[in-house]
Amino acid sequence: MAQRKKLIIGNWKMNLNVHEASIFVHTIAKDVAVHRDVEVVLAPTALALQPISLQINRRQFKLAAQNFYHQDQGAFTGEVSATQLRGLVEYALVGHSERRHIFHESDKDIRAKVQAAIRNHIKPVLCIGETAQQKADGETNDCLHDQLVGGLANVTSEELEKVVIAYEPVWAIGTGNNASPSDVEKATRAIRSQIKHLYGEASAESVHVLYGGSVKADSAATYLQVPGVDGLLIGGASLDRQAFLSIVSKAHGAAATQDASA
Repeated sequence: MAQRKKLIIGNWKMNLNVHEASIFVHTIAKDVAVHRDVEVVLAPTALALQPISLQINRRQFKLAAQNFYHQDQGAFTGEVSATQLRGLVEYALVGHSERRHIFHESDKDIRAKVQAAIRNHIKPVLCIGETAQQKADGETNDCLHDQLVGGLANVTSEELEKVVIAYEPVWAIGTGNNASPSDVEKATRAIRSQIKHLYGEASAESVHVLYGGSVKADSAATYLQVPGVDGLLIGGASLDRQAFLSIVSKAHGAAATQDASA
């Protein structure tokens, strides 16, 4: 399988105001080295995106939106469109479990967002994953299949090159319940198998697949070594300076190890 750049995305969720976000970026920027084999992406709140975009070195950090609306413009009070984010962010999270389960976004909503991101030259990070009940019932692969097919409907092979898939088991997010490397490897294999079925072997090998779910500094290296995992979607640990720096460093180490063994 071809070596892919490691991708580390820090999802700050609804934390840090604009001033705090700026200070945090300043503190980590001093210690995040620019590596060709690792891309570091920050996903602050929508309010902080614009000022941080003026602060960062784009070779060092990329930005991601946590959410957006699928229409490009119109009478949608309180919403932010992908068109408005265009040029500001390179990535956007789509279908995060909190959007699915707290805000009840449907597969139709998520599909529309994936398409909106692509047409606005933003790379969607399609988040998929099973609940604890689905896992207990042995429905993990069915869940991943349905969410992949639902999210990628109408996406062409050429457009898929701009899509990132993030496997985030709902039962592991913010719970402290870590998915085992075996769990992650099985899910990643199932995702690539489904991509192969939909788009062919070349796409299955080239698509970036991330893992997210209670990732900490001490577990990051383990997940980064799981076959088929190209990076991490990090929640709480991305707000801890030392933890985040450690994870980025381990991503570089994992990429270097894989390059040496290729």
